[in-house]
Amino acid sequence: MAAPLWRQCQRWIVSSAGTRLLEPQWRYGVRPASVSAVSGGRASRSSGPGDELSLQPKQRVLQGYTSSLARNIHSDAKLKDPFTLAQKDLASLYDDIKKELFVSKEELKSLCDYYFDGKGKAIRPMIVVLMARALNIHSNRAGDLLPGQRAVAMISEMIHTASLVHDDVIDGSDKRRGKRTINNVWGERKAILAGDFILSAASMALARIGNITVVKVLSQVIEDLVRGEFMQLGSKENENERFKHYLEKTFKKTASLIANSCKAVSILVNSDPDVHEIAYQYGKNVGIAFQLVDDVLDFTTGASQLGKPSAADLKLGLATGPVLFACQQFPELHAMIMRRFSSKGDVAQAWQYVIQSDGVQQTNFLAQRYCQEAIRQISMLRPSAEREALIRLTEMVLTRDK
Repeated sequence: MAAPLWRQCQRWIVSSAGTRLLEPQWRYGVRPASVSAVSGGRASRSSGPGDELSLQPKQRVLQGYTSSLARNIHSDAKLKDPFTLAQKDLASLYDDIKKELFVSKEELKSLCDYYFDGKGKAIRPMIVVLMARALNIHSNRAGDLLPGQRAVAMISEMIHTASLVHDDVIDGSDKRRGKRTINNVWGERKAILAGDFILSAASMALARIGNITVVKVLSQVIEDLVRGEFMQLGSKENENERFKHYLEKTFKKTASLIANSCKAVSILVNSDPDVHEIAYQYGKNVGIAFQLVDDVLDFTTGASQLGKPSAADLKLGLATGPVLFACQQFPELHAMIMRRFSSKGDVAQAWQYVIQSDGVQQTNFLAQRYCQEAIRQISMLRPSAEREALIRLTEMVLTRDK
């Protein structure tokens, strides 16, 4: 029988921006929890893609595991709440974005402001703000944000939102954040133009920072987003190549923005390439973990909690982590993956295979490994409340339910 995919993952090295997407992490001295411990046991059966799967045991165990890991590294530190620490800097975020998007044409203004209503999670700018403050303290400065760092936090949210607008057009989605998508309200053409306009405004704000290295770093994000979207349109026949393809796509579509935004704020305060790499690696590992958990939630959380339909990935023909792991136990999934779940009954059957397998648990376990590496990286910075908040954030990534 083939080795579990999470063991194979240790040996896979996927080059992206000159770094590894996944590194063997047993050497960091943290003993891995068993899959059954991570999951709290076998997942209860659901009758179909619309049903919810209780994750409370998983949440309790993962929370305890990451908290224990953090305490082992920082036994004398009280972990800080990320949202509380970043609240002051994020208070005017959406108002600042709306100023960047100011236009006289009322309809375009409505389109651009639609998702900047203050109801998003603002995870990306929060990470950027906390990273900037932690780096400032590490670099013997006051913790307050530099103007350029504040701009990077704002730009990260603008790029992310523009990508959501375009993704919804590509996927034909009709719901986002609990309300109708822009393409559903105004049509695809206007949605595409709105996304383009948000990107153009982000580019103007980026140019005003006046640092050519930061411009290059954040420009890479836009290239990665496009390349990642193209990667999502394809698949690989070989199982090992398929998982490497999935992880690389995950980096480009999700983690690159967080990683490069963290790197950008480090460049603005510190000239040491090693410090830049710490910031980048933290963002990369948290970003990949965030997306892995997001892929799990597509199988385990009801549509009312997600703010979008559940089993959406399967319906789009996408084989995410839980499906790829489940394929080890149910080889029948291979043919479904290659035809992108396009035959009648494929989505419902694939859903059942995932729930009956340990695909969800294995994906959670993989996310846990990425969070361990994020903690290892950020722990290299000088102690600060912001550094501890970034450690606490890894726990929140693993235990979130929407």
